Amino acid sequence: MIIVFGQITNSFVETGQNKSTGGNNSTIDLEGQMTTYAYYYVGLGFGVLILSTIQVWTFLMTAARQTARIRDKFFFAVLHQEMAWFDTMQIGTLNTRLTDDINTIQDGLGDKISLIVQFSATFVAGIIIGFSYGWKLTLVILAMSPVLVVAGAVWSYLLSHLTTKELTAYAKAGAVAEEILSAIRTVTAFNGQKKALARYDANLEEARIVGIKKTVTTNASLGITQFLIFACYALAFWYGTKLTDEEPNNYDIGNVLIVFFSVLIGVFSIGQAAPHLESLANARGAAYEVYKIINKFRPLDSSSIGGFKPDKLRGEIEFRNVHFSYPSRPDSQILKGLNLKIQPGKTIAFVGSSGCGKSTTIQLLQRFYDPNEGEIYIDGCDIRVLNIKWMRENIGIVSQEPILFATTIAGNIRYGRENVTDAEIEQASKEANAYDFISKLPDKFNTMVGERGAQLSGGQKQRIAIARALVRNPKILLLDEATSALDTQSESIVQAALDKARAGRTTIVIAHRLSTIKTADVIAGFDKGVLVEQGTHDQLMEHKGVYHALVMQQSFGGDDHKDETSEEGTEFETDYDDETCEEDDINDLELNSLENPIKGLEIFRINSLNRKSSRHHISRVSTKKYSEKRKRKTRKRKVKKNKEEEEKLPEIPYSRILALNKPEFCAIAVGVIAAAIGGCVTPAFAILFGKIIGTFRETDLTKKGQTTTLLSLMFLVLGVISLVTYILQGFMFGRSGEALTMRLRSLSFKALLQQEIGWFDDHKNGTGVLLTRLATDASQVKGATGSRLGLLTMTTFTLVAAIVIAFDNGWQLTLLILACVPFVALANAIRFRSMTGHTSKDQKALEEAGRISTEAVENIRTVVALTREDRFFEQYKASLAGPYRDSLKKAPLNGFTYGISQCANFFINAAVFRFGAWLVVNHYMDFEQLFIVFASVIFAAMNVGQSNSLAPDFGKSKVSAQRIFQLLDRKPQIDSYSEEGEKLDKFDGNIQFKDIHFVYPTRREVQVLQGLNIKVNRGQTLALVGSSGCGKSTSIQLLERFYDPGSGQVFVDGVDTKTLQIQWLRSQLGLVQQEPILFDCSIAENIQYGDNSRVVSQEEIEEAAKAANIHNFIENLPEKYNTRVGDKGAQLSGGQKQRIAIARALVRKPAILLLDEATSALDTESEKIVQKALDDARKGRTCIVIAHRLSTIQNSDTIAVIQNGKVVEQGTHSQLLAMEGFYYTLVNAHVPH
Repeated sequence: MIIVFGQITNSFVETGQNKSTGGNNSTIDLEGQMTTYAYYYVGLGFGVLILSTIQVWTFLMTAARQTARIRDKFFFAVLHQEMAWFDTMQIGTLNTRLTDDINTIQDGLGDKISLIVQFSATFVAGIIIGFSYGWKLTLVILAMSPVLVVAGAVWSYLLSHLTTKELTAYAKAGAVAEEILSAIRTVTAFNGQKKALARYDANLEEARIVGIKKTVTTNASLGITQFLIFACYALAFWYGTKLTDEEPNNYDIGNVLIVFFSVLIGVFSIGQAAPHLESLANARGAAYEVYKIINKFRPLDSSSIGGFKPDKLRGEIEFRNVHFSYPSRPDSQILKGLNLKIQPGKTIAFVGSSGCGKSTTIQLLQRFYDPNEGEIYIDGCDIRVLNIKWMRENIGIVSQEPILFATTIAGNIRYGRENVTDAEIEQASKEANAYDFISKLPDKFNTMVGERGAQLSGGQKQRIAIARALVRNPKILLLDEATSALDTQSESIVQAALDKARAGRTTIVIAHRLSTIKTADVIAGFDKGVLVEQGTHDQLMEHKGVYHALVMQQSFGGDDHKDETSEEGTEFETDYDDETCEEDDINDLELNSLENPIKGLEIFRINSLNRKSSRHHISRVSTKKYSEKRKRKTRKRKVKKNKEEEEKLPEIPYSRILALNKPEFCAIAVGVIAAAIGGCVTPAFAILFGKIIGTFRETDLTKKGQTTTLLSLMFLVLGVISLVTYILQGFMFGRSGEALTMRLRSLSFKALLQQEIGWFDDHKNGTGVLLTRLATDASQVKGATGSRLGLLTMTTFTLVAAIVIAFDNGWQLTLLILACVPFVALANAIRFRSMTGHTSKDQKALEEAGRISTEAVENIRTVVALTREDRFFEQYKASLAGPYRDSLKKAPLNGFTYGISQCANFFINAAVFRFGAWLVVNHYMDFEQLFIVFASVIFAAMNVGQSNSLAPDFGKSKVSAQRIFQLLDRKPQIDSYSEEGEKLDKFDGNIQFKDIHFVYPTRREVQVLQGLNIKVNRGQTLALVGSSGCGKSTSIQLLERFYDPGSGQVFVDGVDTKTLQIQWLRSQLGLVQQEPILFDCSIAENIQYGDNSRVVSQEEIEEAAKAANIHNFIENLPEKYNTRVGDKGAQLSGGQKQRIAIARALVRKPAILLLDEATSALDTESEKIVQKALDDARKGRTCIVIAHRLSTIQNSDTIAVIQNGKVVEQGTHSQLLAMEGFYYTLVNAHVPH
């Protein structure tokens, strides 16, 4: 193309020289020559169209495949890491890596690489042509190249380094957001929104500063590049003119232009490659972190196919001299020389105080960790030589804090064993005493349980987890407080089911209720990581050691000393609709994700031996019908859901997006002015270019030399202007763009924390989905402002100035060029549409993938224990299959439209020079004007070509902006930030529930409370009892104003809670939940969280810790109160977490204390002391207690029995026993202590 251009120039200059000397003999030659050259251009154009299409098509396909593979490999690597890695890794950062970082990698692959290759090839070809046509001039121009290369290398290094820092800062912010959103109820209850926002903003501020540095670096490097290129122009034209005078045989204007343009376009192409090199540098920065995890050596790899798989497993277990400390806390020794042998088929019970190493032993047996010293044997085989997955598949576990996944009840049970039939699911649920409550739900087994089982009560979750365990038939069964969350009636039945499941299996039981382990073959007593005694119940009672002391502490008097009742006691439960409201006891929901290496070992699977034969008799027909019905319902639900989702995004004017940048208006204004000046540089260059070619018709060599020198210096001036404007833009737009990103992330997070709890119950607002949006939306909106706004301004001014100059020098030719513009614009519009058409669809799929990955990683212990890593991996892959297929479909269209935009210049050149020749011949313009018109429009078009990179950003920006504004504009039904409402001067703590009717917003068909009337006076204790799911915890949530009742009112001191200032109301309530959520910070900070309205002193922290019986434990830790508790308290046992949660509630000195199973996770020893602490804390306070252990509520002023969402009896313990009604039945059904 350049060679043709050089020959065209020669023809025009010769014509010009002839005219200036009075000759007129080349008219026919000029038009004829131009026709030939036009054919050359058309041929080249078609070649470019075909090659460009193939180039972009193939590279986009490659990028889609590579990104899909990287996502898969990364998620696979994360799922198969050892537990010690998760103990030290912030879970939230992994979700950020999966979304932000891999999107950055995808951006840097694909057509970006093909364009870098294309521009590099242009550079090389340009240099070769340059040397062929004039080596001296080429060498002079290339003298500048080393400086360009060095500048580019320095820039690339800086950018890669800054990108890594920026992504790390955003990953930290993502980890904070994940922790807060997954514990939203705890945050809301303790008014922790401001503290959460401050933590999030602190990480965003770090990212903002790095982001500004990154933008300034980018623009400074672009400015330097532009300055060096203009310096090249100045040197080339000055020296080229000199050569045409000194060596007229070797150099004419054509040759000078061929050399100049070859090298110029070669160097230009390096400049054009710069934005793509930026994407590549960003991708390298992101890939470093991603590949670090992919390539990490995994010492305990569950995907390993290596290892021994014995044909038969008897279940003999032996611990030999096992010493262990958690890798994240190497100073704290947990097990100190454990020696223990368990015979096959026998049941052994571990007892001891909280944190003595019982649950740790179970984790070592599952190979979550390997011991520091010693060995563990199964059937005489060191477990380190066994295949890890095979071994875990033969171990079943039911744990204290059950983790359910955001799918149906049937889907959760199916996690226990692949290919389980619907009939087997029903049978397992019956054995776990869950069938009755499930069958009363509108969707039965197809009921969605919500994120982490949020729609179910603690007892219901536990029973589904037991059913999940029972659909398998493991040789080794581990029961870690498997019935702790059950109410009294359910417990005896489920305990019987578990006893039956134990038959013929090696079973390890951990239980704080010692009555459940009396019948164990061996009971092993632990104390501070040492096995101090073992024997049967009778032997140990005679021995009077640890076990005897625990039994003595646990015994209590009164009417609860009853013999264990038979299953008749369950009549009470089945009769009353215990589970109607069931799934909706949501108090635990955010807590269900709790997993910790000591207590939260989650659920594994057990199967019942006696089940297989009976199950095969159940009709397969009903199973098939059941499955088909479920599929139909799911399909209908999906269609309906998609329609709803598509309709909702509001239209957002661009001015509203810009309005968010109002505080940075001055910076943007300066940036826009700099961009406008920078935009005029290219048209100014076109004028200089035309003038320089025009000088060659000058026959006076001295005059020609002077003019050329002056014009060359003008090129240098343009270079300086370009450098200054680029640096100004970088600083100003960097500042405004990063401030906008930070502001949007912060506002979005603030708006999320403002929403009512019911909003989070909706599956569309799951933690994973919200995190993905938070990570991507704000940074995509930046694509519509900041540096992009600068580029837009620049290109606008370039175009306007170019068109004005072109019209001034030759309106006929300008009109022809402009007539071609719509075709180029159409090609770019099609390209733009193909980019944006799938944006929202891809976004939805990425959010679903984010939900799956977050759920799997947050509950990694459960996933690993269930050996369901592959299942989650397949789900993740399936969720991304749609965008992957779309990107493959879009690739050819993107390639074709890119090809059109590339070849358009060739066709336009053909038309311009052919028509230009006619205009020159017919004296409508001279050749200098022709070149000014040509250069101004064509160079402007090349410059505007860069704005093609806007296409993906604007499409995504619009959708992201709509989504952000939809969130910011949403008015929550219960506004946690509201300052409206009354603050009572004197607060006594009288509470009344008056005719309360309530349904959960996401499950309107299930009536939870049906006319609840109950009153508790100042300083009194009200105990709520009733079977699991009857609405006890719901009433506490209504008092906290997590929800508002459908009808009826909640009064405190005679005032409707809806009229009180919401944060003040919550500050009067102290909540201790059944499954406590702790944050990934120090113990002291977790206790301080109890009162976020002030700075809590160390003395108060210690006082609260002593009251909760945790002070001595903390003092024995190496870092004492500064010990980090790990993600969701993972470094602590269940009992330790519970006591810290109690200390947290006590530190705020609340007027009303709400205890929802506050001592359920404690061992006997701790429970007595903590119960005394709670009894002391209750003095002078109004207190509502929910407890399944009836012994803990005997002294309450009022005990209310709730059934079907209303109170059926109330009175004192002795009054209710005398009535011989529901409470009496409950006491009799209670498993004795």
